[in-house]
Amino acid sequence: MQTTTSSASATAPKAKWTYKDFTWALSLFGTAVGAGVLFLPIKAGAGGFWPLVILALIAAPMTWFAHKGLARFVLSSKNPDADITDTVEEHFGKSGAKIITFAYFFAIYPIVLIYGVGITNTVDSFLVNQMGMEQLPRPLLSGVLIALMTAGVVFGKELMLKATSAMVYPLVFILLALSVYLIPGWNTSMMEVTPDWSAMPTVIWLAIPIIVFSFNHSPIISQFTKEQRRVYGDNAVAKTDMITGGAAMMLMGFVMFFVFSVVLSMSPEQLAMAQAENISVLSYLANVHESPLISLLGPLVAFAAITSSYFGHFLGAHEGLVGLIKSEKTPAKKAEKISLGFIVITTWVVAIVNPSILGMIETMGAPMIAGILFLMPVFAMYKVPAMAKYKTSAPVRIFTALCGVAAITSVIYGAL
Repeated sequence: MQTTTSSASATAPKAKWTYKDFTWALSLFGTAVGAGVLFLPIKAGAGGFWPLVILALIAAPMTWFAHKGLARFVLSSKNPDADITDTVEEHFGKSGAKIITFAYFFAIYPIVLIYGVGITNTVDSFLVNQMGMEQLPRPLLSGVLIALMTAGVVFGKELMLKATSAMVYPLVFILLALSVYLIPGWNTSMMEVTPDWSAMPTVIWLAIPIIVFSFNHSPIISQFTKEQRRVYGDNAVAKTDMITGGAAMMLMGFVMFFVFSVVLSMSPEQLAMAQAENISVLSYLANVHESPLISLLGPLVAFAAITSSYFGHFLGAHEGLVGLIKSEKTPAKKAEKISLGFIVITTWVVAIVNPSILGMIETMGAPMIAGILFLMPVFAMYKVPAMAKYKTSAPVRIFTALCGVAAITSVIYGAL
């Protein structure tokens, strides 16, 4: 059996691009392009220009190998309609499924907290710097914003999902337009910083969590993979490999162009100031740029990106927590109310406290994502017989595992 299955992907007909493949690649791309991208230039550019070049070169293979591995993991289930949780239960039992559900909740929930802080700081900066208003009390401003966003999710879920889907492509277009618009303002201040080559590995290592976070589109991988399996059957692995590769290249080209354009238009001191003010790079540019276009578009794009990301992640966190606390003593309706109250109150409290957004991404969001996205599929390739025919090459497995370990260990190192 080993000889007939191990080369399944090699014997599958060569996949060709279709229009539907392109729309799927755009969907994967759109899932990844969210508020994390607005904070990526601050962290990725903090180490200087040359570490940023190296990060750009490893971002695409990192993203492709990890998401390709997760798609193959879903394909390994005997059930063609299985999602990630079903596949985990099939391969690792109910205890394994509970652990993954727990880990997945804690991969999504911190992102909701991050967006609660992000939306408060974005609106606060806009009201003070662009509108010339007095600063509102933070508990009031954060409470109103979180209540409004949550009400949109609870009372208009379908409408919000349609709205956020529709917002992705205008957001992408505006970010691309801003990237091009900033080109005349490029300067050499970042390149003039003499790189400390001995510290370069550490700088890159510590920046990997923000790359993991900003390029992550794992939430849509289950549905994407199930659809490819339904349409292409045994040839789905070739299609998922191809489409996830296309999405990774689009992310690499678009996101890293945005990052380079922003970083080259700012000085190291300005990047440090944006991090100290705990605002997105677009909000900071709006505050320091003389252009009315940047002053208006910057905060609006940041607001739209954070809001659209909040909706999707709130739904995921809410469903995950309901799954964790639901039991015979706590029926689904009660679990939903408890989950809703817990997430809203904790998000509000964290928004008032105003911790570092980049710090939260690095310490809370990225490690859990790395565990599920980078390490779990590689582990399954070695331990699960059904994954034998979906094994990637040894160098790819090693690279993917190293990136996952780096994302987790850098957090531990940064906390010391």
